[in-house]
Amino acid sequence: VQLQAFGGGSVQAGDSLILSCAASGRTSSVYSMGWFRQAPGKEREFVATISRSGGIGYYGDFVKGRFTMSRDNAKNTAALQMSSLEPGDTAVYFCAASSMMLPTEAPRYEYWGQGTLVTVSS
Repeated sequence: VQLQAFGGGSVQAGDSLILSCAASGRTSSVYSMGWFRQAPGKEREFVATISRSGGIGYYGDFVKGRFTMSRDNAKNTAALQMSSLEPGDTAVYFCAASSMMLPTEAPRYEYWGQGTLVTVSS
């Protein structure tokens, strides 16, 4: 499975941004898709995950209702809608795919995209 994330950019605090992830290859093996982020000097952090049907999702505690993850299996894509962005959200965002059910730990994701940078200025 190959993943490509895009949609990052530079925004102001309070703005919204949508990240997208396109999957290709043996996508039938994927159950969960997820987003992680990594800020400079920090460990990779769980952001969100969504089930195959899109009906179940989990979010990192810091999200606090600001982000929504969705998935379109017909197009093999996933999206992360981010609103009320804060400077603390500045990071490289990675999409990931897993054969497991809604994992929140990075080692449980077998496939990773290249990352897209989100910069939020105050």
